[in-house]
Amino acid sequence: MLRLAVVVSILISTVCAVAATAPASDPFAITLAQQSIAALTGGNPVSDITLNANLTSIVGADYETGTATFQAKGTSESRVDLNLSSSGTRSDVRNVASGSPAGAWGTNGNSSTSFAPHNCWTDAAWFFPALSSLTQTANQNFVFKYIGQEQHGSVKTQHIRVYQSSSQNSPIPALSTMEFYLDAVSSLPIALGFNLHPDNAMGTNLPIEINFAKYQPVNGIQVAFHFQKVFNGLVVLDATVTNASFNSGLADTLFTLQ
Repeated sequence: MLRLAVVVSILISTVCAVAATAPASDPFAITLAQQSIAALTGGNPVSDITLNANLTSIVGADYETGTATFQAKGTSESRVDLNLSSSGTRSDVRNVASGSPAGAWGTNGNSSTSFAPHNCWTDAAWFFPALSSLTQTANQNFVFKYIGQEQHGSVKTQHIRVYQSSSQNSPIPALSTMEFYLDAVSSLPIALGFNLHPDNAMGTNLPIEINFAKYQPVNGIQVAFHFQKVFNGLVVLDATVTNASFNSGLADTLFTLQ
């Protein structure tokens, strides 16, 4: 009996120690995230999204035009299909494999290449904030931090940071960090930011920012009909949405590449 009491005491002490060191979310950051999701969805359920868009791709001095389809299911699956005037097609997918986030890319129907695992911790649906980590306020594995009021371009914003908690010395909090800039008046996200990393250099940050504009309601859900992907300060994708549809029952198989 004494031995059992000692074991229970040790377990309780361990749990208390972990709880004491676990990062806590800021209540104000959680409130801002909840307000943003409410502004985006109007309380309507969103399980999946398909966006069709006209696209400009900019890589250095090379400009290509074409079309794109952006799809996401839940918060962990996404697919981006580009059809460009010169380089052809490219597909990028994000999913979950063996319990961990994963992804792959492929061009022109060729065999796919897996993303480095350390590039799969940020939000899969980076093009649609209503399926981002902003939705995870009730998930204790996510930490919400209020950074403060900031001017983002011409808009006054509330800046919050979201990341996944993990054990001490784990790289996951840094790899999963998302920065959200919410319009201080409407609560709609006008930008989000995160870091990618070279395949062989997890500690080297390559900053990505997504800028959202021209929100319009579609079946009660706010859609940014113009968004840009900015890499290291330069626009690399410029998308103008032509059609948006929701809750069409996208299959999980859509989010894999051969």
